[in-house]
Amino acid sequence: MKKIICIVGPTGVGKTKLSIALAKKYNGEIINADSTQVYKGLNIATAKIKEEEKEGIPHHLLDMKELNELYTVFDYQKDCRKKIEEIFSRGKTPILVGGTGLYIKAVLYNYELEETECISKYQEDTSTLYQHLLKIDPNTSIHPHNRKRIERALNYYHATGKCLSDQKKADTLLYPTIMLGLTMDRNLLYQCINKRVDQMVEEGLLEEAKKLYESKIQSKAVMTPIGYKELFPYFQKQESLDTCLDKIKQHSRNYAKRQYTWFRHQMDVNWLEVDIHHFDATIEKACQIIENR
Repeated sequence: MKKIICIVGPTGVGKTKLSIALAKKYNGEIINADSTQVYKGLNIATAKIKEEEKEGIPHHLLDMKELNELYTVFDYQKDCRKKIEEIFSRGKTPILVGGTGLYIKAVLYNYELEETECISKYQEDTSTLYQHLLKIDPNTSIHPHNRKRIERALNYYHATGKCLSDQKKADTLLYPTIMLGLTMDRNLLYQCINKRVDQMVEEGLLEEAKKLYESKIQSKAVMTPIGYKELFPYFQKQESLDTCLDKIKQHSRNYAKRQYTWFRHQMDVNWLEVDIHHFDATIEKACQIIENR
């Protein structure tokens, strides 16, 4: 089967479990599609797969970079496409797993990127940057609070002299791909996310976050994931632990909502309602979709 399987969805919904099952069934190798899991030392808050969970399945693009290294969507596009070709050359099935939508779209679609466009070099606040963007691209559809995309649009303009909104829409798949999305009732999902955060604390989240805090590294790698920076006020004795953990849960819930919105508008995803008590049924549904395509 020379097709890519792509599994998307928020944290705690079962992507890892499904990916292992499908890799076993379809002779697959798994490629990480989470922008934070490429970094070494970010394990618990990023829900990075544990060694024992891999069950012997090869995993790629994990733990590649140091915390002070810059790794952009341009880099990921290049690295991931190379891995896809390598996996195909072995007669195996590439399985992309993660929730970073822009990374996935940049790889699978005719998404043209400039090498310099993703490098952040701005000191101004987000509101000021957005006003700069409006001056050069009045037709931008980027949200005023989405700093990452604002910076990308400004970088694209400075690198090419063109507005990002004029860029050819990336809507053509470059590979035969089956997109699977895991979803569940919103209230149940939020309960799972809250429980997941509590579990992370039991697994050593505080210790991992404190190590990062004491390193004084405040790179994009450290400040982007949900689960580390929210605990820094606790280490500074400015907020209680409960307050910081509540922020992690709230930010995780908000992020899950944004992920669903993004994927529903940007990609043709086959959504599967997850039965957390009978996950084998979810696996079976995924196999039916794959085999009917």
